[in-house]
Formats: sequence, C-alpha cells, structure tokens
Amino acid sequence: MQSLIGTGVALVTPFKEDFSIDTEALQRIVNFSVDGGVEYLVVMGTTAENATLTKDEKELVITTVINANKGRLPLVLGVGGNNTMEIVGELKTRDFSAFEAILSVSPYYNRPTQEGIYQHFKAIAEASPIPVILYNVPGRTSSNMLPSTVIRLANDFANVVAIKEAAGDLVQAMQLLKNKPSDFLVISGDDMIALPIILAGGSGVISVIGQGFPKEFSEMIRLGLNRKVNEAFKTQYFLSDCIDMIFEQGNPAGIKQVFKSLGIAENIVRLPLVAADESLANRIDEFVKKSIK
Repeated sequence: MQSLIGTGVALVTPFKEDFSIDTEALQRIVNFSVDGGVEYLVVMGTTAENATLTKDEKELVITTVINANKGRLPLVLGVGGNNTMEIVGELKTRDFSAFEAILSVSPYYNRPTQEGIYQHFKAIAEASPIPVILYNVPGRTSSNMLPSTVIRLANDFANVVAIKEAAGDLVQAMQLLKNKPSDFLVISGDDMIALPIILAGGSGVISVIGQGFPKEFSEMIRLGLNRKVNEAFKTQYFLSDCIDMIFEQGNPAGIKQVFKSLGIAENIVRLPLVAADESLANRIDEFVKKSIK
C-alpha cells in the first residue's frame, strides 16, 4: 500500500451560516490540500463531523470530494461505528470504486473486550471489498485496541493493511512497530507525535493540521521518511503551537478557524460542538498571518 505512505488529511465538512453543507468551500479545501502536496485524502472521518450528518448529507460530501479530486489523489473512506452488522451491510452494498481503502474506527460506547474488538474487525475484513485501515482512538471510543489485537488482525487478514494509531502513546506505537508484519503500516493519528512515530519506523500520518498547512506539513513528513531529521524538526517546532491550538477547544473547531483565517471556509461547526472562542480565534488568526508572510 505505497499510496498510504506519507500524509493523508482527514477532511472537514464546511458549513454555511444556515448549517447546510458548503460544497464550494469543500472543493476549495480539496484543491488546497492537493495543491499543497499531500499524498491522499480521507473522507468521512471524525474530523468531518460525520456523527451530525444525515445519510443524504454524507453522500453529498462523498460525491463532492470525488468530483473535486478528479482522480488526482487516492481516497480513503471512513466506514465505521459500533453496530457491526450495520457496517457489514454497508460494505456489501456501497460502490467503493473511487476508494483505495476504508478507515474503520474501533467500536465506541459499547466498550467491547479485546476479543469483541477482534471479532468486530474480523467481520469487517471478511466483508470489505477493499483494504482496511484500523483506527484506534481511545480518547473518543473509551477503549484501547491493544497492540496484540492489532497484530492478531494484521496476521489473520491480508486486507487489514494498516492502523491509524491515535492513542497518543509513543511507547504503544513502538510496540506495534516492533511486532507488526513487515508490510503492515503504522500511521500516526496524532499530529504532534507523527514525526517521532515516523522516525521510529512509521509510514506517515492521517492529519488534521495537514489540510490547513498542507505544503509545510507534508514536506515535514517526507523529510522524516527520508531521515532528514534536523530539517523535519524545524518545521515540527514551527507548527507545534498551532497544532496545540487547533485541538485546544476540540476538533474540528480549531482547524475550521484556520480555514476561516485563510479565507477558504467559514469556522462553523454543528452542535454539540461550538466554534472556537474569540481568544483562540485571534491566536490562530495571528499564527496563520505570520505563517503566510
């Protein structure tokens, strides 16, 4: 899966003042990411606020991204949840011809055991017509998919090709890197520690900040992959303040403020999320203005 090496970006869903989907802004975001040099786009991830979108709205977002991308970059589609049977049903009926892989989050709310997580992804792997990227994000799911479970899935199913590891735990990521099959990809799901994970053997990142600063961030990741450590960390330290800021009041409120500052999209999110407050918005705006001089 060479197409998944480097920087993928988890696209936001931009909204208009009336909270309807702003398809023109979404096209601008896609073009901004593509022109900035990222390697692939992730559609319908958590950053897309997919939990607040209707079925028809999700299809509108997917169609808009496919059309805006025009085949320029590989696409990954978020297909996950805590109802295994529902996911399997979607996998058996959806047209995946435009997509390179699916990204599937570990079940949330139900809080399954490690065996339950394994059986969930076993069903997904057996139903999916395209490769599967596991997604571990304990901060959202309330359960941690342990390295032993990930390695078991990677060994048992040829189409389980990667994990987006977003536990924020560098030691856990290193356990995955140490014990994984040689062709299995460990992809960082944390912008702040993406570079250290890559230097430890990771394959890249699925990023939030990368869509706001695609040129800088994707180049940093490529420098890391090429072991140009000093150059890579120079960009890491430049972006680190903004990485902190975009998650300070929740995702995607922060990254949407970046797009507002760039003049690409409004900083509107749907309840129960709220937009970045005035203090944070001003700090992000100052950083963006400083970065584009």
